[in-house]
Amino acid sequence: MNMANKLTMLRVVLIPVFLAVLYIGFPGSNYAAMAVFILAGLTDIADGQIARRRGQVTDFGTFTDPLADKILVASAMLWFVEKGIIPAWSALLVIIREFIVTALRLIAIRNGRVIAAAISGKIKTIVTMVCLSIMFLQLEQWMIYVCIGAITATTLVSGIEYFIRNRDVLRVEK
Repeated sequence: MNMANKLTMLRVVLIPVFLAVLYIGFPGSNYAAMAVFILAGLTDIADGQIARRRGQVTDFGTFTDPLADKILVASAMLWFVEKGIIPAWSALLVIIREFIVTALRLIAIRNGRVIAAAISGKIKTIVTMVCLSIMFLQLEQWMIYVCIGAITATTLVSGIEYFIRNRDVLRVEK
């Protein structure tokens, strides 16, 4: 297994660690969970750079990397929903966007086409990861609203862009 795939696997392993830290709830657990979340996010950045630089892009990494990201983000958002910090509609919007983009990619692959990540999707990922990390600091309510707004806006913009740029994938052949 190459280094990029090892980092992806580390991120997968960190997800239950992240959740365990949150649900055990010891003093300072929010900060510990934030540290695990940030570490997992950094493995995402590192594995992508290593895979591209070393030419180690694999089917395993192509499949597990975005899946691990989606599970990590959904886990954090659903925990915040459970705690009453994020409204459920916001988490649902992010999850629906991920399903739609994944569906578009799967349809495209079936037709022999690969849909690369758009810049808006990368911005959405960065904004989401940074905002979720910040929210572990138990900030003022207005700052949480700013984070929710930023996550929502980047999710909508990137989802709409993916759909518009790749709508030809959905055309039915006659």
